[in-house]
Amino acid sequence: MLKKGDIVQVKIEDMGNDGEGIGRAEGFTLFIKDAVIGDTVQALVMKMKKTYGYARLMEVTEPSPDRVTPACPVARQCGGCQLQSMSYEKQLEFKENKIANHLRRIGKFEEIPMEPIIGMEHPFGYRNKAQFPVGRNKEGKLVAGFYAGRTHSIIDNRKCILGVPENEIILEKVLSFMEEYAIEPYNEETGTGLVRHILTRYGFRTKQIMVCLIINGKVLPHKDKLTESLCQIPGMTSISLNVNMEKTNVILGREIISLWGQTYIEDYIGDVKYQISPLSFYQVNPVQTEKLYGQALEYAGLTGGETVWDLYCGIGTISLFLAEKARKVYGVEIVPEAIEDARNNARINGIHNAEFYVGKAEEVLPRKYREEGITADVIVVDPPRKGCDESLLETIVQMAPEKVVYVSCDSATLARDLRYLCDRGYELRRCRGVDQFGETVHVETVTLLVRKG
Repeated sequence: MLKKGDIVQVKIEDMGNDGEGIGRAEGFTLFIKDAVIGDTVQALVMKMKKTYGYARLMEVTEPSPDRVTPACPVARQCGGCQLQSMSYEKQLEFKENKIANHLRRIGKFEEIPMEPIIGMEHPFGYRNKAQFPVGRNKEGKLVAGFYAGRTHSIIDNRKCILGVPENEIILEKVLSFMEEYAIEPYNEETGTGLVRHILTRYGFRTKQIMVCLIINGKVLPHKDKLTESLCQIPGMTSISLNVNMEKTNVILGREIISLWGQTYIEDYIGDVKYQISPLSFYQVNPVQTEKLYGQALEYAGLTGGETVWDLYCGIGTISLFLAEKARKVYGVEIVPEAIEDARNNARINGIHNAEFYVGKAEEVLPRKYREEGITADVIVVDPPRKGCDESLLETIVQMAPEKVVYVSCDSATLARDLRYLCDRGYELRRCRGVDQFGETVHVETVTLLVRKG
């Protein structure tokens, strides 16, 4: 009988949704973080349940042919990347299988019209946004980096290889400034200290840079010295403070105080230009986002005469892509600032056939349908991780668009929602993964539903 503290040898035969290796020992299933399919490992049992347990990887005694040396020296401690020990080809296979398994198990689909996953040419250096927590380590040294997996312990890492090289320069300058002027980082336990996070954004096409310090207050002492230092970085466009004085795990507060330059940076997806503020939701991988939206556009099959609804539209990223090919696009988003950004983005691109509404999609859509008779030929949804509200799915069924294009960042909730729609008159015609997040377990999925006869 396995128990906590036992050391066992395990052959890894599968991987879980979170990238953990799965093997068996003495009849029990063990989940082992950092192990790769095909590895034989020695592992220390950490916790046991009735039929399964969790173990810590101690040694890889026989490496999998798909195992590679992680490019990042702190990959194992840091919670950001889960798949760096696996070859990129195998990562793509893992993600494709993850989507298919969710559609089978949760969605109960027997035939899955999967198309080959769209991978990345360069699975490093792709993130245009980073949020670095700031604190002190056990020795009292000022650190910035990322939280270790499932903790709020900061792994000092100023050189994240998923981000842009400029991030390292920015962190060096901000931490040097804090040390020189004795500005304390925020302490989660006591609620004291000033600087909580350093947020950076980078325009891949425009080369514009944004730096925003999230602070536990409204004033940053010696702020002119910081702006003077940061302005030496080529491309610096926007420097601001974000006020968050709550005792919370939520990173950003609502108030932005501009210190220097514009309150936004600009970047492009395809030919569409977007203004991005510190609070804007904007896809973190612009190269793959263009492929993702291109796929959604292909699935929509627009000919120029369609009325399209884009639900959970954010700052209008997909809406404006669709507007170039549709007769009319309506976007809905609950965040008022995002809708302001969407309207502004339509204006700066000279797009006049897109209208945007603030509110819950599940409330706005039925109201417009009932009161104004606005119908839809195509509905595009790109909801948050929790998927669509059931009342929204109900309204989609009532409006009966010819096509529904569902873009998802969580294939489990996608499978649930597709099952709802396919039980009520729709058929799953096409499905494709797009890797937006190389070296991690996350994957985007685009699906096409067509109304039956």
